[in-house]
Amino acid sequence: MTVIAVVGAGKIGEALLAGLLQGGRSPEELLFTERHPERAAELTERYGVAGVEVVEAAKQADVLVVAVKPQDIEPVLAELAPLVGPTSLVVSLCAGLPTSLYERRLPDRVPVVRVMPNTPMVVGEAMSAVSPGKYATAGHVALVTEMLATVGQVVEVPESQQDAVTALSGSGPAYFFFLVEAMIDAGILLGLPRAVAEKLIIQSAVGAAKMLAESDEHPVILREAVTSPAGTTINAIRELEKHGVRAALLDAIEAARDRSVELGKAHE
Repeated sequence: MTVIAVVGAGKIGEALLAGLLQGGRSPEELLFTERHPERAAELTERYGVAGVEVVEAAKQADVLVVAVKPQDIEPVLAELAPLVGPTSLVVSLCAGLPTSLYERRLPDRVPVVRVMPNTPMVVGEAMSAVSPGKYATAGHVALVTEMLATVGQVVEVPESQQDAVTALSGSGPAYFFFLVEAMIDAGILLGLPRAVAEKLIIQSAVGAAKMLAESDEHPVILREAVTSPAGTTINAIRELEKHGVRAALLDAIEAARDRSVELGKAHE
């Protein structure tokens, strides 16, 4: 039996626990750590999984999924270091933190797999990218991929691409939420009740995403299918281009990439 401990049961950590249970893992195979006793008791009641201290998780678990905020990583690694070894597997869900950080702070030859998930994990629709560290094997990557597949889709990328992944899909849901928020405001400006505007835009977003996922067509082709000559859509597209929306998105995603790089360097 492979015991998996989620170190830091926030939204992403809880979502992974729920996904692993739905994927067939038993509560006895899972552990979690949580600093707040009330939240720990709530999670144990909800899922039947034991909440433990970080030291106990390191002693009992074969796989340690670290899902804390990047700024909280140092004390966690200090607690893990005396208790993990080459037979452990450390999985990092911390934005911007390279596997080399874990390899420096933990004993020699501890395998580490870096993961960049995103928040749709809470509805089982995550996009996660995995990258093996120096000592992680194909078997380790396969195990992590199997775990993450319970909460969405998974791709493997070289670690050199993880900062770009963080900017694109890690932060990506926020860009869509921002766009939807603006479109709802536009609906209100045009005289629609908020509830109606929300329903119109959210379902349009769901439908568009499903078309993108299930169609073999390029997004440009799908957009052009909505864009009639001299119609309403082409007038809207003209305004988006006039205001530099495409360029703004490119700059925004590049800025997110740069911040991801900074987060990693902060622990050098």
